[in-house]
Amino acid sequence: MLRKIKEKIAKVRNRRKTDKVAAKASPAKAAVRRKARQETPKPAPAEFAREDVLGVREMQVEQAKFSHPEVPKARKAMPQDLPGAYNKDKLVLQVRDPWWLHCYWEITHTTWNNLVNRLKDIFFSAKKVLRVYDVSHIIFNGKNAHRHFDIEVSPEATNWYIDTGGPGRSWVVDYGLRLPNGEFITILRSNVVTTPIDGPSWITDEEWMVPEEMFGRLYGMGFGLGKTSPGKGWQERFKQALFSGVLASPGITSAASPVRKRQKERSFWLVVDCELIVYGATEPDAAVTVQGKPIKLRPDGTFTLRYYLPDGKQVIPVRAVSADKVEERIITPIVTRETKTANAVNKEEETKFFATT
Repeated sequence: MLRKIKEKIAKVRNRRKTDKVAAKASPAKAAVRRKARQETPKPAPAEFAREDVLGVREMQVEQAKFSHPEVPKARKAMPQDLPGAYNKDKLVLQVRDPWWLHCYWEITHTTWNNLVNRLKDIFFSAKKVLRVYDVSHIIFNGKNAHRHFDIEVSPEATNWYIDTGGPGRSWVVDYGLRLPNGEFITILRSNVVTTPIDGPSWITDEEWMVPEEMFGRLYGMGFGLGKTSPGKGWQERFKQALFSGVLASPGITSAASPVRKRQKERSFWLVVDCELIVYGATEPDAAVTVQGKPIKLRPDGTFTLRYYLPDGKQVIPVRAVSADKVEERIITPIVTRETKTANAVNKEEETKFFATT
């Protein structure tokens, strides 16, 4: 480094000597040389340029040493709409309230194509139908329903609301085709559902293992009347439930409709209901089931069951198996109830009644 500096100093001294000699020989040329030398930019020394470059590199290394690369954030998956179909044959039945059901279904293109190939031209004249079965208290096999009714649905429909017309029942729905000759072809069958009753339950216990004289006490407790027999208290409770609309029949309800309001209610009323008592006897050590549910026998082998009896057909299979499981007996009572309601009012007395209100 010192050697290079000495060489530069020597060059500068030699240049000055040359300028002095040239100035003496030709002052004009010396002035031009000095002016050109002043205007020409001096190149930066290599040492300084190297230091600048190294400084920049050191700065870059320093920054890279302490810099953190930005991690790309994963894009949030936006929620997508549910698919319009799942490519699966399915019919689902569900309860909306004591009177109404709702069902929805999907039928694949493969199933429709198979039906078209099977029925040919008859397929295009068939009606798409929901067949609703009342299967209360039975094991449904497709043919033993208490009753059924059909609902024609539009070809493009995939769900439907169904008015059952009766609470407290069990239902199954078939989706199918009704041909011009009346034949019904089932395509899909739903699950079984049971609608709740539309008022307080009258079934205190579905199995009665008590003497008949205790029945009144249990009914009294069920109505909140204490451990005494129902008597007049039971009747008063019936009246309150009746005129509040809990037990009102269609005829009684219409009498209190807002179309024709009465300022006071008549005191005359009537309520009727039915129960079913199933009793029997077998060997005390036998195993007995009623409607598939095991029951407990009395020590002498007798049993008594008390049921609420709704309208319709009730099938009650009773099965007994001996203690050694060698013998078996089955007896199936089938009971049908049909309740009819009629209301009549004396026209003359009705006119007097409205004239005084």
